[in-house]
Amino acid sequence: MMTEVKTVYEGRLECINIHGPSESLCITDAPVDNNGRGRSFSPTDLLATALGSCMATIMGIVADRKNIDIKGMTITVGKHMSDNTPRRVARLDVRIEMPLPEKHPDRKVFESAVLSCPVHQSIHEDIEVPIEWCWQAGE
Repeated sequence: MMTEVKTVYEGRLECINIHGPSESLCITDAPVDNNGRGRSFSPTDLLATALGSCMATIMGIVADRKNIDIKGMTITVGKHMSDNTPRRVARLDVRIEMPLPEKHPDRKVFESAVLSCPVHQSIHEDIEVPIEWCWQAGE
């Protein structure tokens, strides 16, 4: 199955990206440190966004199948660019705050699910992706 995304260059390093199936729009702009205005997500910000939202979606699928409420879970992804050339994403720090206790019986299932998300599986091995889990206190 193929999904088409169309990108229209608007000038001044800004693009309008159109999701084919839904026609939803996403504007990108180059970051200030790379000649842009930083007025929206940069293309590399979308990589970090894709990782966090993919991980959340995969865990949501698992939670729905097991009838577990994970509403309110947050995933924060810190994107670090390389200091040398070529300019690229060097590391994506992931912090997952789960509204479940650390000793939840399905903890390992969620931790495994995150690693199987398609975006995580698509990230080049040269990009570090450390994952920090923060489970809710209590039993």
